[in-house]
Parts: sequence; C-alpha cells; structure tokens
Amino acid sequence: MSEPQLPMWQRWAQFRFSVIGELLSCPPTKGRLQQAIGQLAQKSYRHPIDPNQRISFGTSTIERWYYKAKDAADPIAVLGRKIRSDSGVRWSMPDALLQELKAQYETYPRWNVQLHYDNLKVVAQEKPNLGTMPSYKTVLRCIRENGWIKTNGPAQPTDGQRQATLRRQNREIRGFEVSHVHGLWHLDFHHAKIGILDPNGKWQRPVVLAILDDHSRLCCHLQVYLSETAQCLVHGLSQAFMKRGLPRALMTDNGAAMLAEETRRGLNRLGIDHKTTLAYSPYQNGKQETFWGQLESRLMELLRPVKNLELSFVNQSAQAWIEQDYHRRQHREINTTPLQRMLNGNNVCRPAPDSETLRLAFTRRITRKPRRSDATVVVDGIRYELPVRFSHMKSVILRAPGWDKSQMTLVDPNTDAPLVRLFPQDKTKNASGKRRIIESENITAPSVVSDDRPLPALLRKWMADYAATGLPPAYLPKEEIEK
Repeated sequence: MSEPQLPMWQRWAQFRFSVIGELLSCPPTKGRLQQAIGQLAQKSYRHPIDPNQRISFGTSTIERWYYKAKDAADPIAVLGRKIRSDSGVRWSMPDALLQELKAQYETYPRWNVQLHYDNLKVVAQEKPNLGTMPSYKTVLRCIRENGWIKTNGPAQPTDGQRQATLRRQNREIRGFEVSHVHGLWHLDFHHAKIGILDPNGKWQRPVVLAILDDHSRLCCHLQVYLSETAQCLVHGLSQAFMKRGLPRALMTDNGAAMLAEETRRGLNRLGIDHKTTLAYSPYQNGKQETFWGQLESRLMELLRPVKNLELSFVNQSAQAWIEQDYHRRQHREINTTPLQRMLNGNNVCRPAPDSETLRLAFTRRITRKPRRSDATVVVDGIRYELPVRFSHMKSVILRAPGWDKSQMTLVDPNTDAPLVRLFPQDKTKNASGKRRIIESENITAPSVVSDDRPLPALLRKWMADYAATGLPPAYLPKEEIEK
C-alpha cells in the first residue's frame, strides 16, 4: 500500500531541512559558515515535486533557511512556505453583481463556471452601476462557497422535477438502514443493457425486477421480463413472499406498476406498509441503484458476448449469479456477505399464505348490478354468470386482477371473504336447452286462486260512492249501439 501524499508545504519544508541538515548536525567552526553555505549553493538538488528536475539555490537563500531553523523548536514548521497574508480572505464582489450572479444561477443551473463568468462580464459592461467586474477566480470561489453546483438535470424540467431539485437543495440527504431483517424491502425495475430474442424472433430490451432486503442486502427475488407491468410485478413479488416470507414494509418508486390498484390493494390486504419515494428522487432508493451497478458490471458483462440470448437462459443465469456470487461476496458497507447477515440478524418476517390467497390478494375490487333476467354481470365487455342462489342480490362485489379475464371471485361485501368463482357465460352451451332445477328453501309454490273471492274493499267503496251520486253510467254497452 502506497504512503499517503504529504501536503505541499510539508514536502518543501522537509526538502529545505535536508539541504541545511548538515549545517545543523555538524555546525562549522567560527569563520567557516559562509564557506560551508557557499559549498551547498554550488550543488544541485532533486526537485521535491518533480523528481526529474534539478534545482539550485543562492547563498542568501540557504543562509536564511539556516538562521530560521537554527534555534527553532520545530524546524520543519518554520521552514514551510509562508502563508499568504490574504489566505482565508474572500475577495468579495459588489453586492449588486453577487445578486446578479445568484439570479443567473437560479435561472440557468446547467451552466458551468466559465459560462457564468462570461455572461456576468457582459452584464457588468452593459450596467456599469453594478460595480467593477471581479476576476474569474473570485467568481469561481464565490460559486463554490455558495454551493451553486452545476446540475445535470433536464433542460426543460417539469414542475415535479423543479420541486424535487428545490427539495434536494433545501434538505439534507442521509443514508438509512432498518434494524431487522425483512423489516423493509426495496423493489424496482431496471432496463438491462442487453438485447434478447423473444419467441417471435424480435429483439427486445429486457426489464429486470429485483427485490432487496434493506438490512441484509439480500436479494429476495430477481427475475427478467419483457415488460414493466403490474402483472410482472405481482408475479415476481409473490415468488419473493413464498421464498422469504412477508416483510413489514415495501419501498418502491412511483411507477405505474407500483401504483396500480392490484398492487396497492394486495399489499394492504397482506398487512405490508407500502412506502413510495418522492417523485424524481431516485437517491431515496440508493441501495437499489447500487445493486443495478453490480448487475450490469458483472452479470450483464458476462452475458453480453453470448449470441442469440433468450429470456429463459437469462433468468437461469440471473438465479445462478444471485445465489452463487452476490449472496456470498463480501459487501463493503455491511462488512460481511448478504447471506451471512441475513442468517445472523433479527428476523421480523411473517409466514407467507398459500398461493391461492396471494392470487386473490392482488386483485381490484369491482361493483356491479346483476341483470335480473338471467343473473349475469358484465366486466370489461365480458359477461359472467352468477349462481342461482345469489341471483336475488341487487349489487355484488367482485375481485379479479385486470390482466386475468378467465374468472371473477364473488366476495362478501362486509368481510371481503371469497364466496364463489364466476366464469364467463358460454352461450353455445346454454343453447342445448338444459337447465338445472332451482332448489331453495326460500322458494314456495304459488297458491291456488279461487274464483268465488269477494270483491276487494276499495273497489266496493268506489262503486258505492258512485251509485250514491245518482248519475247514470257514462258509457253505452255495445249491444245497445247495434239496435
């Protein structure tokens, strides 16, 4: 390991001490000092900064070094280069120009220092009342001291990007870590920098889904897909649950797949606190970004020379890399391997439910009114049949993911517990004419109606009141018209 580089002043001080060291260790006799100094002045020395350069010094210079170090308690300190009298003093610019420079940076944060200086110079020429234009070094120091760092953001930022930039300037950034294994997971998608062939023979840029544990840095699940959708997210997240258990919290960005109704409702039903990063603030999910760097520099570099990559081979390679390399390599920040830290840490995970419960958890909630004629409901243009025992319901609650139209699950409106599965209506099968008999305790046969029933009381009242008026009937029977 190479020794750390000494400060410039200390290197010069040690060099000067080595030049006059002979005079201090073996002082010349009285009257011979000038002769000894002259002999040192005739020599050439290796430059303390550039070893390939030789330098020499005059007698007056060496004599000055000698008298400085002769009686000094710390000769190295007194032989160091003299600090400038204006060291630490900032040559300020006029307040008017400083305000102009501040407004210029706020308007154009992508400019470098030279562009700020050149533009400010033109402003000072156009407006002499702002004051004398300072030097480039003064402008540079002023920009650095005020923290006006050149940004690499978009040239035309949106309102959200402006807010994120302002928040990052006004708020400090600190790294964090939860204290328990599976206390917090990180989830994100990454567009891999390789190309793979899909089943149709077209080149696609794959998308990698990774789920990391915050405390141990363990990769709970890694899978490569062809698209970034809620269906892919739920597919990979369900596998992570079945392999590792249920975490206490999950942090994602604000992507469409992360904010989909199926994702949000599923995490809520499983008792997982869903946390999202601030918009346009990827640094909040820094552990995930660091993981992508390792993925690209190791796994993707090994896969890049392989010809005609297919999705299945990339996924097999990814699983091998995670289990045999990433989990077993020393992590510099935690000073151990992710696998070892996961095994030694305090675990707060919960057991994962069965696959059917997971499938039902990541579903959206749909409300429909059944058609009274045949007890069917329509969802996304597809008609589903209700069992006869639920045909009396005025409104039903269904649950299903947006990507699966093969079935719906009817749930209890109060407890959200599943009741029965609904399948699309098969009109061709219904055309056979076969119908099941309705068997229900609530259905009773209609009573036999007798023909000698008395007139209803209301009708008798109307007829009695009309007769009491003494008016003749206001109609003519058809037989009287024929006469």
